[in-house]
Amino acid sequence: MSKVRQERTAEQIQVTLSELFLKEVSDPRLAGVTITEVLIDRELQHANVYVNALGDDERETEVLEGLESASGFLRSQVAQRLELRSAPFIHYHWDPRLRYAEEVNELLDRLDIPPAAESGDDGSTEQ
Repeated sequence: MSKVRQERTAEQIQVTLSELFLKEVSDPRLAGVTITEVLIDRELQHANVYVNALGDDERETEVLEGLESASGFLRSQVAQRLELRSAPFIHYHWDPRLRYAEEVNELLDRLDIPPAAESGDDGSTEQ
């Protein structure tokens, strides 16, 4: 399978699942779930879907349980909407990257960096 097809299918799965979460999934455990990344194998048989609940890490267990509960419906809808002969098995994973980014931002905010001293030299040399 070509890398381009693999990436395009992963992208289509991400868009399809996002639409399903917004419009058709009524499970309250999945409210506010964001798909951050989809990786699919070369044979298009297994898709790893990384999700986050808008930075709310306390909901990890709840969200993953909701996804497990809805996995059959979601898999069938993905196959139907993408017109795939066989639906990939979808494996859901919690994506902690949003929390890591938030922690880095907090660390940067706490740094006490004095402003650069203003000198008359602008760094250029005149001739």
